[in-house]
Amino acid sequence: MNTTATLAAAAIGFAVSAGSGYFLIPFLHKLHFGQTILDIGPSWHKNKQGTPTMGGFMFIIAILLAAAVGYFMLSGGENTGWYGTAVETARYWGAILLALAYGIIGFVDDYIKVIKKRNLGLTAVQKLIMQFVAAALYLLILYTAGDTSTVLIIPFLGQLDLGVLYFPLCTVGIVFIANSVNLTDGLDGLCGSVTCVAALGFMAVSAVLGFGGINLLSTALAAACLGFLVWNFYPARVFMGDTGSMFLGGLVCGLAFGLGMPLILAFLGIIYVCESLSVILQVISFKTTGRRIFRMSPIHHHFEMCGLSEVRIDLTFAAVTAVGAVLAVLSVLYL
Repeated sequence: MNTTATLAAAAIGFAVSAGSGYFLIPFLHKLHFGQTILDIGPSWHKNKQGTPTMGGFMFIIAILLAAAVGYFMLSGGENTGWYGTAVETARYWGAILLALAYGIIGFVDDYIKVIKKRNLGLTAVQKLIMQFVAAALYLLILYTAGDTSTVLIIPFLGQLDLGVLYFPLCTVGIVFIANSVNLTDGLDGLCGSVTCVAALGFMAVSAVLGFGGINLLSTALAAACLGFLVWNFYPARVFMGDTGSMFLGGLVCGLAFGLGMPLILAFLGIIYVCESLSVILQVISFKTTGRRIFRMSPIHHHFEMCGLSEVRIDLTFAAVTAVGAVLAVLSVLYL
């Protein structure tokens, strides 16, 4: 790994993300870009009404700057773990493009909500169509760059060649994870803290495997999330909005594919998966039996309804992600 490039990515990621809050938050206040709180959510969330949203721009700008600077530092001189191959470059910038594509979808959704002063932006069908197109184009970029393998690495178990099924299944997987990250953004600091720890896990895995570019992007992500938490941790002074959560969803998928191990998200994205599964199980149970499994879904709201504070839920979910990160590292050590 290039220590200088990694430290630069960390410094830029944190400084730009945290520092931009001094300018962006007052600007969002001035534009009246406040969050509209869903009526069916916990009643005490109503006091969050009007908190500035679209704060995801803080870490998006930070990560883009860190990625650009880091890329030029990696490209120059002798750098362990970076060889500048077509596949390596496609995985690096492809992850950024996927994140940006999903961030744009989230921004459109946020903008409609803000302008129309409602909690519903794009329809579910509109979002899914755009998400599937973005995921498919991302996989096409990797394929045309030479990343044509259809072998799926299953942590601790081995490998499975899916053949032509690989690409449609991966497309569905990207959309699923991106929306799962979006669901995780339901409490002050929750998505940011979980993603920060997941990024640290990606840093460790990429270091073990020797993926310099993915290591640098992971570092930028972790630092930028930490900088954002300065403003977003409870009590939040700004929300990331769908602009931020969808960007994060695209980026964590890009990091996983950048490692050539999309299923590593079973560990590093364990919280994201649990959030989505809680919603799916809740709907199935209510539709079939008329009963709810959880007091409220996604599952972070269930724990809220059980009396846990937002801070405690944040720390617990981050700790679970840390355990997942350890399992992720162990899984690559035994490849």
